[in-house]
Amino acid sequence: MGISKNPIFVPGVWGPYFSAMVPGFWLNEGGQSVTGKLIDHMVQGHAAFPELQAKATARCQSIYAYLNSHLDLIKKTQPVGFLTVDLHVWPDFHGNRSPLADLTLKGMVIGLKLSQDLDDLAILYLATVQAIAFGTRLIIEAMESAGHSISTLFLCGGLGKNPLFVQMHSDITGMPVVLSQEVESVLVGAAILGACASGDFASVQEAMARMSKVGKVVFPRREDKRYYDKKYQVFLKLVEHQKEYASIMKGD
Repeated sequence: MGISKNPIFVPGVWGPYFSAMVPGFWLNEGGQSVTGKLIDHMVQGHAAFPELQAKATARCQSIYAYLNSHLDLIKKTQPVGFLTVDLHVWPDFHGNRSPLADLTLKGMVIGLKLSQDLDDLAILYLATVQAIAFGTRLIIEAMESAGHSISTLFLCGGLGKNPLFVQMHSDITGMPVVLSQEVESVLVGAAILGACASGDFASVQEAMARMSKVGKVVFPRREDKRYYDKKYQVFLKLVEHQKEYASIMKGD
């Protein structure tokens, strides 16, 4: 979601809507459908999922906390994101909402091997998280091309609780990611609106300034930029090739 003082029309991105989020500003909304469900789908459909469940339960961890720690274990001396150097995912298993607005697109996974152990599951999970972050980068670029100026991401919701998801978004977009001090930040938003409605604050902006606090800021690893730029080139090639395949199959 991006706001602007003047209306900006972005192809494939919803809006602009006046005063829809912050009074007096125009809102554009670009999103990816069912990203949390996609991560679940990739992880739970893998042959090593029962082993993952058993080991996570034994440690009293969530499966995603276990996967994050397992990635740290197998990365050795390289940055964790480099584990996907030859595994690439296009995340539109449910079509593309923004910015391509194409419900016919399908998911893609390039670089599969015969092995299906816990290492493979962890790396597939990482590649899926990265693909979602690349999708965010694609939306940001579309919004910036249309006239938005975006330099910082503010992240809330369930996936914001996953440190790997947050770091990958920062690294891949090249932007700092700001997390709310209150984990259930959507509830704070509801409280802000209630406080304005009751007259405790003169404006939504005043209530936002008084009632919300920054909890943590995650910065991108600049030294990894070249790697993610190359991964992004592959990401864009994936959808280009998918459209070529569809064209071939529809031809005479």
